[in-house]
Amino acid sequence: MSHWEEKYRAKTIPWDRGAASPALPGWLEQGVLASGRDPRVLIPGCGRGHEALELARRGFQVTALDIAPTALEHLAAELDAAGVDAERVCADALSWQPAQPFDAIYEQTCLCALDPAHWAAYERQLFAWLRPGGQLFALFMQTDRPGGPPFHCALSEMRSLFADEHWRWPETAPARVAHPNGWFEFATVLTRLG
Repeated sequence: MSHWEEKYRAKTIPWDRGAASPALPGWLEQGVLASGRDPRVLIPGCGRGHEALELARRGFQVTALDIAPTALEHLAAELDAAGVDAERVCADALSWQPAQPFDAIYEQTCLCALDPAHWAAYERQLFAWLRPGGQLFALFMQTDRPGGPPFHCALSEMRSLFADEHWRWPETAPARVAHPNGWFEFATVLTRLG
């Protein structure tokens, strides 16, 4: 049993807001994440799937990826109750490969949950999972403390990790999104190049 499965079974999940991040409705209302032409969206480390549920309700083709079966079971029940569907995949984000690339990825909790020694491998996964021109909707956790999880995702490190040869960063500064745990996230949208 994985560390994360133990957390979900024990309901020791202080990172779970109980609802979708406030960044998601903002992106949807601004039309940055638009549901035209049935876009395929991946949510790695989806947890209990609040964002997956919201996107499925709005007509997106959602793939929710997590290593914890209990988290995905909760999502399945929520999707069923809402009368919508999303593909649920129980796998390790560092090794899983989809059949085809996605139009968008919503990254909020997977990166900060991984030991920084795995960040470069995870960035390569994100790049491979997205189609050229696809968008990475990223929320970078700001803990300003050593250790983790969640691990601090300093913007300077994120700019090095998501380097200019693979990713286009927006001209505007990332938005600050408060988190109930007392920390905050920097929200930004990167575009996959190539």
